Amino acid sequence: MRPPIAERFLPRVRFDEPLSAHTSWHAGGPADVFFTPRDAEELAAFLRELPADLPVFWMGLGSNLLVRDGGLRGVVIATPGAFTRIERRSQTRIYCEASVPCARIARSCVGWGFAQGEFFAGIPGTLGGALAMNAGAFGDETWQHVVTVEIIDRRGRRRQRAASEYQVGYRQVTRRPTEADAGEALPEWFLAAELQFTAQGANSNLEELMQRRRATQPIGEWSCGSVFKNPPGEHAARLIEAAGLKGHRIGDAIVSPKHANFIVNLGAASARDLEQLMHHVQQTVARVHGITLEPEVRIVGESGGLH
Repeated sequence: MRPPIAERFLPRVRFDEPLSAHTSWHAGGPADVFFTPRDAEELAAFLRELPADLPVFWMGLGSNLLVRDGGLRGVVIATPGAFTRIERRSQTRIYCEASVPCARIARSCVGWGFAQGEFFAGIPGTLGGALAMNAGAFGDETWQHVVTVEIIDRRGRRRQRAASEYQVGYRQVTRRPTEADAGEALPEWFLAAELQFTAQGANSNLEELMQRRRATQPIGEWSCGSVFKNPPGEHAARLIEAAGLKGHRIGDAIVSPKHANFIVNLGAASARDLEQLMHHVQQTVARVHGITLEPEVRIVGESGGLH
């Protein structure tokens, strides 16, 4: 049964949309409703009119995401066509909307003469995803540069929050509860952020970082980026490689021979193949090293085939 969607939104809605077409792993089942807003005003109106009990899932470029073969119930809000503005605000700050690819942030920082922004080139997603998980690369992390964020909540209300309103850790971000929540912390999503950098004191090393990434990662292949978080004092890739798992394959899912913390879809892998390979890697590393790897990739949706 399709959820009720106001007629004025239907031109931007698709039903039973295969999410394999919208994820960097090219796998996953359908979304009941797939909505692509034009702008924040249309998104706010759409959220306000949705039934309160209808699940909502936010999707950017679809990296760092595994959608199971049974797909997602409820509404997927896909934002790559909106929230793409990035601008310089001062000698050290930029304003950036959530759908801007991280690689574009890195290039813009170099063009504006900012130091520290190059690390974004190592993040295979958008700013919204980087904010949601405190993504990092080359020794730096997103939230080390956040001054403020703009959010929208499940009721379509927009507001600005300071970075201090969030508890930030390694690959995790949670909002600190306040009295204003009154016991009700609604789901909310990032629309934009103001980011702080320093003036560049030396030549950019962006090209050097990109060359290192191309040399060590399976760029251009169907992957989600890093699959597992690095355990304290360790590197997931080293543990996986030392366990003899490079090149291990289930169906068309394979542990990359180039970088052991990448799992690649060779062309026909199902979400089940990818998830089974993840579990096999976890079990083998736990047996060999006594360390349980925690997924960095987010796994969502229902198991099974098309509904």
